[in-house]
Amino acid sequence: MLYRSIIKFTLTIFLFSLSTDFLYTQQDNNLKSKKNNVTQPWTRWWWMGSAVDSINLKRNLIDLKKVGFGGVEIAPIYGVKGEEQNFIDFLSPKWLRMLDYTIFIADSLNMQVDLTLGTGWPYGGPQVTTEFAATSLKTKTYTINEGQSLAKHILLKEGEENSTEQLKYLLAYGNKGTYLNLTHLLKDNYINWKAKREDFTIYAIFIGKTGQKVKRAAPGGDGFTLDHFSKDALNTYLKPFTNALNGYEGKIRAVFNDSFEVYGSNFTPDFFDNFMKYRGYDLKMYLPLLLSKEYNEISNRVKSDYRETISDLLLFDFNRPWTTWAHDKGYKSRLQAHGSPGNLIDLYASADIPESETFGAMPYDIPGLRREKEDSRPGDADPVMIKFSSSAAHISGKPLTSSETFTWLRDHFKTAVSQCKPEVEDLFINGVNHVFLHGTTYSPQRAQWPGWKFYASVNFNSNLAPTGDHKELLSYITNCQSFLQAGRPDNDILLYWPVYDVWNSHLGASLSYPFKIHSLKEWLYDTSFYKSAKSLMESGYGLDFISDAFIKEAKFENGAIVLPGGSYKSLIIPDCQYMPLVTLEKLIALKKEGASIIFKNLPTSVPGFNDYKTQNARFSQLMEVNKALINPIEKLELNLSKANVFPEKLMNTGLKYIRRDIDGDKTYYLINHTSTEVNKFVPINGRYQEVYIIDPNTLVNGRAKIKKEKSLTWVKVQMKPGESLVLSTKKGVSNRDWEYYKVIGQPYEIFGDWNLTFLKGGPTLPQNNKISVLGSWTELSKKAESFSGSAKYEIAFDNPDLEVEHWLLNLGDVRESAKVWINDIYVGALWANPFAISVGPLKRGKNTITLEVTNLPANRIRKKELMGEEWKVFYEINMVNMNYKKFDATKWQPMPSGLLGPVTLTPIKINKTTFKH
Repeated sequence: MLYRSIIKFTLTIFLFSLSTDFLYTQQDNNLKSKKNNVTQPWTRWWWMGSAVDSINLKRNLIDLKKVGFGGVEIAPIYGVKGEEQNFIDFLSPKWLRMLDYTIFIADSLNMQVDLTLGTGWPYGGPQVTTEFAATSLKTKTYTINEGQSLAKHILLKEGEENSTEQLKYLLAYGNKGTYLNLTHLLKDNYINWKAKREDFTIYAIFIGKTGQKVKRAAPGGDGFTLDHFSKDALNTYLKPFTNALNGYEGKIRAVFNDSFEVYGSNFTPDFFDNFMKYRGYDLKMYLPLLLSKEYNEISNRVKSDYRETISDLLLFDFNRPWTTWAHDKGYKSRLQAHGSPGNLIDLYASADIPESETFGAMPYDIPGLRREKEDSRPGDADPVMIKFSSSAAHISGKPLTSSETFTWLRDHFKTAVSQCKPEVEDLFINGVNHVFLHGTTYSPQRAQWPGWKFYASVNFNSNLAPTGDHKELLSYITNCQSFLQAGRPDNDILLYWPVYDVWNSHLGASLSYPFKIHSLKEWLYDTSFYKSAKSLMESGYGLDFISDAFIKEAKFENGAIVLPGGSYKSLIIPDCQYMPLVTLEKLIALKKEGASIIFKNLPTSVPGFNDYKTQNARFSQLMEVNKALINPIEKLELNLSKANVFPEKLMNTGLKYIRRDIDGDKTYYLINHTSTEVNKFVPINGRYQEVYIIDPNTLVNGRAKIKKEKSLTWVKVQMKPGESLVLSTKKGVSNRDWEYYKVIGQPYEIFGDWNLTFLKGGPTLPQNNKISVLGSWTELSKKAESFSGSAKYEIAFDNPDLEVEHWLLNLGDVRESAKVWINDIYVGALWANPFAISVGPLKRGKNTITLEVTNLPANRIRKKELMGEEWKVFYEINMVNMNYKKFDATKWQPMPSGLLGPVTLTPIKINKTTFKH
């Protein structure tokens, strides 16, 4: 065991050097003093009512540090009933003192702090006046015949002279094509105007207010949601932060903006002026086309321009100025762009750290991985959706892609770390390398169990994991991220996202369209882009997505398409109908220079309305002149191979992978989410002298057995369902050989009496037991039924076969994790499928297995509610279940807990042959 510890320490130093060298050349030098805590997972840290104090802030941070968190994101929210006297108003002098103390303690613990610029979500608060509140376009129409007059006050709602809606324009459209702007005739919103020579429809355009307020606001943070399409609104919103955070320059790592949930907002007071600036024509002249509910080409084109202008305003007047403000303060910016009514790639890329999010539980074929229907909600962690954020980071040169992780993975108190592992692995596979757990609630020592708790699961609080089982998961995440932050992304292909195909469609006549994670069926799944992305990924190609704006930045150098974040070998245009003329021109120019630009089919039109007929003529001419150059391809793989782009055939084994490059050396992160073991040689692209295998869970490592064949290196791997491995071609990773094993006999089941001792947990410790048949400890007694915590299982047994030198211990069904000792020697922790570990040789005669098994808090909370003990003492939403219904644990059945078995020992042979290459 000492030898294994030395190996792990050596590899940890190696990983640290890889990731720090990369990040310190990409980020500010102040990261050097932080010992690279960005490789560790971080957590969203909810401050309920901001009722924090120095003693408990320190205790909370120490607890987080002990289990392996590298940083926190402070997120003030609603408070706890009965704690009103301890509430602290957001940004008040006392609140800032607590922030200052938090940063001081975090720094002493080698942690860092991010800050949400507001409370709850989305951005808003008391500084947001009606003028700068979230805005919507509201209209009212009047119809008058030729010779009739319109003589009245123009109000959105009759009799509401003091309404918050402000009349912006009054526009008249005749049935013979006349357009008149009547706005200048208004006097205190009153008009007296007579229709001449035509019948007219008159549109009154109002600056409406959505009325939305900050959701889950903390004390001092209540107020209207901010207009996200106005630079003036943003500047006004930031003023209190500029003043309050004076002196915090460089002390906060990053400021955070959550997913776009500004409901109903599709307008801003100077929208029409900005529309003229960005689209080049006066939208007022075509308002009937914009507001038409009918499906027709011209109307859709005008709507497309409107939607694109919304996207431009969000990007140029909000997100980018917000990042600039952060940089002026010495902060990074971290942004969830999903849900925004704009080009997600450009919006994600506007931040220093693009952030994705997952919600719910995904299905996996891993044997033994539980997904109880009553405790899980369907997940939407679609790999293509995740790649929007990581692609933006990759093509723009941002080293980190974060993710809000494990939101509503299971119902409260019912999430095992084993259920977390494959979910976070799918994030890693799709480019995320800076995980934020969702999350942790600040809880003071005075709060009775289960402490203060946020309404959405999963909560990673120390009082909910009595033996620190979270530490095993967090250690695994840290190890994985050390690899996934080292070097650079190594994807060969760019795939164009034809956002104009969405914008130029009817979309129910909506004026803006939010690209939400929870509505992928509406805007993503049925598109050729999605189908192309899925097909390429499943075939083993590494790819990133690209927008029109980044195509504009692309250059062709040294045989590659070069972007700010790196170079690519090929760019694929999926089937699409609409493409801007400038994009087509740039693609043809790149193609003429020698770039591999592959059209799966040719677009047929420019998007939008302005001068579209002239542009379409030029568009058609370009395609005709360059017909041979951009001719659509039939055999994609053949054309990619001509660009020296080859799929990773290891995908044929069922393994998932992501590849990174470190100065020409390759790192492969592999996971097995299938139902069967992969025990074979798997191919990786390229010929390498040596390949090393690292177990990212234990950091055990060694030189792999390989075979070389043409342009491939075949690497022998053994991966049970649920396992992951890292392959590295960098020399010097290990000075030993990887130990392969071979099963050489049938498993022996361990029978006999187990001594069961309850160690720690609550509400009370059950009586110790001696059991001969393994099963849920909830069946032993009423106390055991409600117990949540840890218990020790111990059994003595005879060595089944004295000739066997190595044994594989399999614990069978474990609820939920176990630490393992053989003959009083600690051999490791089993916290995820498969619950098996190599334990080496056994002694002659009697041997002992000692296990410390920990279950979930569910049974304890069930007992608490059955006893009528109230713990749901929170304001706002208080506490709901995964379906947003009233939380009621009294309806639960006890969750099976402890060691369910069967426990077996399987004889294996370790291959210690030194491989010569």
